[in-house]
Parts: sequence; structure tokens; C-alpha cells
Amino acid sequence: MRPKTRWLLPLCVVVMTVLASCGLQSGSAVPLPVEPGSIQPLPGLEGAQLIVGSKEFTEQVILGYILEFGLVAAGADVRDLTNISGSNSTRQAMVSGQVDVTYEYTGTAWINFLGNETAIPDATGQFEALRDQDAANGLTWVNPAPMDNTYALAMNRATADATGVETLSDYAALAETDPSVAQICVETEFNSRQDGFPGMAAAYGFDPDVVPRQVLQGGIIYQATADGSQCTFGEVFTTDGRIKGLDLVVIEDDKSFFPRYNATVVLRTPIAEQYPEIAEVTAPISAALTNAEITGLNRQVDIDGREPANVARDWMVQQGFVTVGSD
Repeated sequence: MRPKTRWLLPLCVVVMTVLASCGLQSGSAVPLPVEPGSIQPLPGLEGAQLIVGSKEFTEQVILGYILEFGLVAAGADVRDLTNISGSNSTRQAMVSGQVDVTYEYTGTAWINFLGNETAIPDATGQFEALRDQDAANGLTWVNPAPMDNTYALAMNRATADATGVETLSDYAALAETDPSVAQICVETEFNSRQDGFPGMAAAYGFDPDVVPRQVLQGGIIYQATADGSQCTFGEVFTTDGRIKGLDLVVIEDDKSFFPRYNATVVLRTPIAEQYPEIAEVTAPISAALTNAEITGLNRQVDIDGREPANVARDWMVQQGFVTVGSD
């Protein structure tokens, strides 16, 4: 696949939030062709102009392409605005009308965007509460997937053996008694979010400021934690294929601090009302997105080096949702 020039897209979102004129032309063409499979063209979506967005990390880009291929098969005219930098920028692109549909995580929106301090442990209850509260912001949530990409801390096996850490309570005790050994690598958002390191430290009763923290790009943390020289502990996402690929040990969240992060289809409410068929098209797609499925897709990109668009299309074909179009 010919690489696309993507760096202009996040810049467009940031700049045009002010100018309010980024629009449909800001997106690229969908990267690979598809034809209908079990997803058939729907009259209500024929020619519908839709912009699909995603954040910049592997799983989000895959999910963005999955949405795009499903909507194309259903007859929509889709533009690609995947790879937006950061959760807040992606959210702003949605509420400002620059993106029409995306996959977002329930825990991220409930705590980070809506400002709730306590997560709802039940996945269905979390989705329903979020759906009802975010309606006031002009967003419609439909079709939560079973996949739950929550935060976790991880370490390599040598660190696990040397420290005896198995749970986050163990990690908290280590942070109190020997904070230098509890050194951790985190990405920018996790370093400051209340559903990230500061909130976790409060829940487990240790001072986050005594722990040496190195802020790195998310993709670097996995290898650096596996090597152990740069990161003793590292922030990870539980559905990331690099956990198994690099033989990392995930630390148990024994107090269930981290919220549920079920990937869910989010639409601007005017789009949801104009095209209710989007919920119909995406329902079976979301239902098929289990932890095992998305972890396997992530691994193909981050370990095997495949292109996210190819991985997403192959999965859609394997599931029978679409067929391969003419390149």
C-alpha cells in the first residue's frame, strides 16, 4: 500500500477548530477498496458523506479503518480522518463537527471528558450512563464492543522475579519502601489523567511524586519495558499484542481501579438521526470485536509489521462483512 501523508490531518483538526472550515475535504480517500459481503448496500446510506476519525495509536487506527470499510460496503461516501493526535483532539473533532463517527472508549469519555470521578464497574451500566449523559453534548453512543482495552502496568519477567510484584497493591508497597525501584515509564495522557497514574496512586495509597517517571511515546514503552534498562515498569494497554509478543507480565489491578474501556461507536447526533442505518451496519462489527480478536489484530501491526489498513480489511473479509474490491 502506498503510504499516505498523514501529518497534515491532525494539524488540520487543530487549526480548523478555530477557523471552522476543515470539512469533508480535509480527509483522505479510504485506503483500500472493498465490496459488500454480509454488509449490503442500504438505500439510506447511498451517497451519504461521512468522515471517520480515530486517534493515532495502532488499535484506534485499525478500528477507524474497520468502520470505514463497513460503511463503504453499505454504500456511504467515506473520507478518512484517522490518526488524529490524542484523545482530546479527537473529541474536539467530534463535537465541532469535523468528524462524524469514531470508536471511543467508555472509560475515557466517562472520566476524562465528562468529569465523573468514579467509574461504573458493570460494562452495560457504564455504557448506558455514558450514553445518557453525553447526549447533552450532541453525541450518540451505540453498539459497545465486548473488547475492553483498559490500562495496566507491566514488567519483564526478570523484574517480576526480582521484586515479587504481582498486584498493584504490591507495586504501591514498593513505591513507598523503595521508590527508585518502582521507576516507571508512562505516556503523556496516563501521566496526568485521573484514570491514569495520579488516580491509581491515590486509590492504592502512595505518593505519585516520589516515583521516578519517564514520559515516552506509548509505542516505545513496550520494548523499553521488555529490555528493562530504560523502564523497570511500564504503562500498557491490555489488548496490545506486544504484551504477549514481548513476554511482558501484566500486574493485577487487585482493587479494580481502572475503569471499563469498551470500544463503542460514537456519532454526532445529527448524523445518527439522519442515518440510523449506521447503527445497523456497525452492530455486528462491534459484537465481533472481542479482546482476543483485537489483540490479534494489534499484534499483526506492532509485532509483524503489517499495515493497519491491510489488517483491518483482512479481518473484515474473514468475518464475512465485506469482500475484497478491485485495487
